[in-house]
Amino acid sequence: MKTKLFLMLCFIGIMVSCNKDRLPNDAQNNNDTPSDFHENFGSEITRTFIGNVIDSNQNPIENATISIGNDNVLTDEHGVFIIKDAQVNERFAYIKAEKDGYIHGSRSLTPSNGVNKVTIMLLEETVAGSTTSGTEETISIANGASVSLEGDYIKEDGSPYSGSLDVIIHHLDPTDETVELQMPGMLYAENEDNEERMLQTLGMLAVELRGSGGEDLNIAEGSSAEIKIPVDASLLSMAPNTIPLWYFDEDKGYWIEEGEATLVGNHYIGTVAHFSFWNCDIPAEATNLCVTVMNVDETAFANTKVTITSATFGTRSGYTNELGEVCGLVPSGETLEINIYDFAICGSNVIFTGTIGPFSSDDTLAVIVDETSNIIHETVTGTFADCNENPITNGYVVLTYGDQQFFDTVEDGTFEINMLRCSTSDSFSIEAIDTDNLQTTGQINYTFSTPETNLGNLMSCNTITEFIQYNIDGDSGENVLIATNINATFGETDNSNGTGNNLNISGQGEAGSNDCFYLFGNLNDAPHTGTYDNLDYQVQDDTGINIGECIGISQTNNNIIYNVTALGDVGEYIDINFSGTYEDYNGNPHTISGVIHVLRDEL
Repeated sequence: MKTKLFLMLCFIGIMVSCNKDRLPNDAQNNNDTPSDFHENFGSEITRTFIGNVIDSNQNPIENATISIGNDNVLTDEHGVFIIKDAQVNERFAYIKAEKDGYIHGSRSLTPSNGVNKVTIMLLEETVAGSTTSGTEETISIANGASVSLEGDYIKEDGSPYSGSLDVIIHHLDPTDETVELQMPGMLYAENEDNEERMLQTLGMLAVELRGSGGEDLNIAEGSSAEIKIPVDASLLSMAPNTIPLWYFDEDKGYWIEEGEATLVGNHYIGTVAHFSFWNCDIPAEATNLCVTVMNVDETAFANTKVTITSATFGTRSGYTNELGEVCGLVPSGETLEINIYDFAICGSNVIFTGTIGPFSSDDTLAVIVDETSNIIHETVTGTFADCNENPITNGYVVLTYGDQQFFDTVEDGTFEINMLRCSTSDSFSIEAIDTDNLQTTGQINYTFSTPETNLGNLMSCNTITEFIQYNIDGDSGENVLIATNINATFGETDNSNGTGNNLNISGQGEAGSNDCFYLFGNLNDAPHTGTYDNLDYQVQDDTGINIGECIGISQTNNNIIYNVTALGDVGEYIDINFSGTYEDYNGNPHTISGVIHVLRDEL
C-alpha cells in the first residue's frame, strides 16, 4: 500500500476507533473554558444511522453499547445497530461504542440527508506493562512508542490510588493501512483559540491505566508523564521540529489542542497532564464539502468509493450513501483531486478522476460518472416479512458483494440497495434480519438480473431451514412458499434425464396445500472445467416446475433461466435464483421469479 497522510474527510462508512478519556471532566483541559465552538455544528436535526461494530480481525462484536446523544442501543449478533431519528447537528454527529474488554470506540461525521452508515472498530485492551504507585517507570512497546510515568495516580473520583497498575498502550501509525480503522472520532479539532481546524496526523498514542481491582486511573493533579511517538521514515522530511499536541475529548467527540511535542531523532516527545488518545498533528483551515455521485440520468451511485487528495494533506476516502452523497471537510483554498473507484472484487479501478476546488466556504458538488461495459449499475429490491407475511417494520438487510457489505434499513417491509458492480462478477448474497423478533432469513446467494434484481418476498422464520419461494405474474399474481417435504440431490445418476451431473429438486406444500415444485435438469459446466465450485452454472436440458395446483409448465416458449449460485456438499446449501417467462399447458403466458435455498441430500 502506498504511504499516505490523512486529510480529515468525515466520509460515511470509514471505520474508526478511539480511546476513552479517563480524566475527570473538570480536569480534562487546562484551556477548557466556555466557548462558542459548538456553533460550528449548525442547527439541531434528526437523522437515522445504521452501522456495525467489529474487532481488529473484522469480526462482529455483539452487545456493544451504542449511543448517539440520549439514544442507546445494543449491537446484535452481526454487530449491527440501528438508531432512528437521532438528535444530531447539521455539520456534526457523534456515535460512541463501548464493550468490556475493549477501548471505547467512536465515530464523528458530517451527517448526510439519507441513512448514515457507520462502522466502528474496537481495539482490545492489551496490557503493555505494569508498575506500582510511587515508582518512576517507562513502559514501551515494540515499535519504540513509550510513556514515562512519575508514579502519582488518582481514581475516577479524584481520590489518590496506591498499589500496582497495568498500562495499556496503542500506537497508530499514519502509514499503516489499518489506521483508518482505528482513529478516534475524525480528524476534526478545536485549537487553543477555539477555532475550527482539520488535522494532518503524524502519529497517535493511546494510554490507559488500570488499577489492580480493574479501576480506571489517571495521572494525579500536579503530576505529568512524557509520551514518545515514533514517526515513520517516509514522513520525516515534512515533520516540523515542533508540532501541536491534541487530545481526543470523548464527551465532545473531537480533538482539542493542548501543548506541543518536539522531534528528537525519529520520535516526537511531549509532556501531558492526563491520558487519553494523544495526536501529533498539523492543523489547517477547512470547509465542508458534500459530493453527490450519479450517472447521466441522475441515478445515484450508492455504496461507491470516493477519494479526495490534497497535495499538502494527502488522501482520505469514504463511501456514498443510498442518495449517492458523501460529506466531509476539505482544506480551504486548495485545488484538489477527486477519484471514484469500483470495488476490490473488480480490481479497485478508477472510474472517474477530476480536479475540484479551491473552496472558500461550505459547498456541494455533483459528479457525473459514465457507465461502461465493465461497470454496471444495479438496483436490488425486495420485500421482507415474518412467517405470517406481516411486513417487517424494524429490520435491515445485508448485501455482500465480494468482501464488501452494504446495509439498508427496513421500516415498511421494503428495501432497495443501489450499487455498482463489474461485469466479471455477478454473484452476491443477501441476509435479512428482523430486529424486533430476532429472526433472520439466513444468508442466501443470488445473481444479478441487470439492471434491477427483484428478490421478491424474503421471510424471516427461524424454524425454516430450507425453502422454495417464487412469484407468478408480479404484483398481481401469486406468491408461493414451500418449506416442507423438500428433497434436493446432485451427482452422477442414470435416470430419465440421462447419465450426467443431474440436479433434482422437489418440494410439496403443507397438508391441504396444492403447492408443489420440481426441477430436474443437468448442469452445464461450459465454459468451465473441473469441479462445480465456480457457481456460474445454469440448469440445462430437461427442466420443469409445477405451479399452484401442479399444472405443469409447457416446454413450448419456456424461457426460464436458473442460476446456480451455491452448490454445497451433502448437508450444505444449494442456492438457485430463477426468472423468466413461460406458457402453461393451456397456452397462457406468465412471468415468474423465485429463489431456491435447500439443503443437499444424499443421492
